[in-house]
Amino acid sequence: MSGAATPVASGQRLESLDVIRGFALLGILAMNIQSFAMVGPAYLNPSTWGDLTGINLALMAAARVLADLKFMGLFSLLFGAGLVLFAERAEAAGRRPGPLHYRRMFWLWLVGMLHGYLLWSGDILVTYAVAGSAAYLLRRRSLRTLWILGVIFLLLPTITYALTGLYGVAGMPADSKAGMLMFWNPGPEAMAEEVKAFQGGWLDQMPHRFTHTVNMQLVVFWLITGWRALGLMTLGMALFRSGVLSGRRSRTFYGRLALIGFGVGLPLVAWGLWRDVATGWTLAGSMFLGHLWNFWGSLGVMAGYVGVLMLLVDRGAWSPVRHGLSAVGRMAFSNYLGQTVICTTVFYGHGLGLFGTVERWQQALVVLGVWALQLLVSPWWLARYRFGPMEWVWRSLTYWQRQPFSRDES
Repeated sequence: MSGAATPVASGQRLESLDVIRGFALLGILAMNIQSFAMVGPAYLNPSTWGDLTGINLALMAAARVLADLKFMGLFSLLFGAGLVLFAERAEAAGRRPGPLHYRRMFWLWLVGMLHGYLLWSGDILVTYAVAGSAAYLLRRRSLRTLWILGVIFLLLPTITYALTGLYGVAGMPADSKAGMLMFWNPGPEAMAEEVKAFQGGWLDQMPHRFTHTVNMQLVVFWLITGWRALGLMTLGMALFRSGVLSGRRSRTFYGRLALIGFGVGLPLVAWGLWRDVATGWTLAGSMFLGHLWNFWGSLGVMAGYVGVLMLLVDRGAWSPVRHGLSAVGRMAFSNYLGQTVICTTVFYGHGLGLFGTVERWQQALVVLGVWALQLLVSPWWLARYRFGPMEWVWRSLTYWQRQPFSRDES
């Protein structure tokens, strides 16, 4: 007789996945804070906005080398691993995992749409929902096929960016090139208009937020983020099934993974950043060709992070830090949206209205404050409740049945 599929209980969780997920969730804010606090182009082209000397330059460089694409990439790997876990558990309970999975992706997509259009245009949930729907179809493929497909998906945006940087920009019609330059470096008047909008009320922000979100979903997704997320989810399934993300490899393996990953990835990313700074952040050189150093170098840095975190979990070291990261990871959905609520309240006009006025070193203080808050609140919450609030809602909607919430419920 088939049993009812239910969410994973605390004792059945893999601590390694929760720790990496928590680490990635906190790290994502180191880049996202720029989108919360500054005009849109500053995320890709730091030279467009604010002071870029001294400590501000150092913080920008550190975020580019250590955070940009790395933590989002880790999240994508874990999302792929989670697809395998979710399907295996549903099948073990005698349920068809497909309907559950696609219901789960629908609710994630819906929350992402609301998040992007109503709160913040940097939403990544829609990308994960769409890419996750496609990646799920590949979960039964052989490891060899998953590795090959993952690399192919990553190569597609690489080819597009390389050809555009080498030939596309130079041969582009004048009006198209002017539009792209406006996106890359819009000029003081356009940026002042954006600052005014986000320092205003919620309705004042809507035109810019709507435009940015549409661009993210209809242009950026198909150019790069969708393919990258799909590629990394596919690789994440392979890494989980081969024992890398589930902690089944030896300490020697994870030590080598960290050394080789950092040894290859960090120099590639740092070289790309140096070229961007030296050439003055040009459209062809930085937006397209220069981006590829980080695109591929980030894979090495991600591997380094995985190796270090797996050793941390395996040795049982730094117990309070590990416990805090694990709790943040178990509440990743709630904490991700919580970062948006906190940061839009700090920077947008319906809150403190600090948008466009906070330098990078001050943004770093906000990041540290949010990290401390989530590392403290997440373990406290999970000591009293089974899930984070958004995790509980998501699970209840996925299984179409109210899930136990407090620790006292059976």
